[in-house]
Amino acid sequence: MAPLLTLDGLSVFYGRRPIIENLSLTPITGGGVTALIGPNAAGKTTLLRALAGLVPAKGSIRLVGMASPAHPLELTGLPVSQHARHVTYMPQALPQRVALTVFEATLSALMSARSDVVLSTSEAQARALETLERLGILDLSRRGLDELSGGQRQLASLAQSLVREPTVLLLDEPTSALDIHHQMRVMQLVAELARERSIIVVIVLHDIAQAARYCQRIVVLEHGVVAADGLPEQAITPQMLARVYKVEARVEPCSQGFLQVIVDRAA
Repeated sequence: MAPLLTLDGLSVFYGRRPIIENLSLTPITGGGVTALIGPNAAGKTTLLRALAGLVPAKGSIRLVGMASPAHPLELTGLPVSQHARHVTYMPQALPQRVALTVFEATLSALMSARSDVVLSTSEAQARALETLERLGILDLSRRGLDELSGGQRQLASLAQSLVREPTVLLLDEPTSALDIHHQMRVMQLVAELARERSIIVVIVLHDIAQAARYCQRIVVLEHGVVAADGLPEQAITPQMLARVYKVEARVEPCSQGFLQVIVDRAA
């Protein structure tokens, strides 16, 4: 059985200002990728950070794991150390001036992820190197994080998230600093890992066509509430784009069947 993540009545406030208000979602199922899309200030990153346990939230976030489907785990209010055993979060803004190599950072992320799984040094090193190789950045393993370009650092941060092998993987715009080749490589890899490991992947994206191509479910946010939710062809429509993004646009399949969004004008 694949894991499930359910949100029920979730609210997040910054001071007295509501950012996410009474948000509920039907279960997000492991094995696929769910995209959070929406205009600026829609609450996408705030929702992701709430799922990661990094901001106080009211309501319920329940994780039904593969090991104990009859006993859901309530993530809201869980201590950070316990939360991190199940959920890994990759932020959009990455730490600066970290005095570690790419390999050291990846290995450190793996060793700190789980206290209930014991790996030998050779096993941990092999898993870290395998992750770097799969991302195509094995050649960067001995480079310092502070020596990398923005795109390279984004890939190194993704390696630190993937090597942990979490039940829930949360990614905040992981392709924003990447060229087209690496964008496709990352999205293909994330989709492959979701299927292979039956993990739950929730990803914030601004590229609607990219979300439609690689994600099985699209959740559209507007001012902290759900404006649309479903398969790409259900959620991404001219009506939704006009209402949420304030643009007149066409949604058409390309010659290979992928949805394309053609924006004609601002509404």
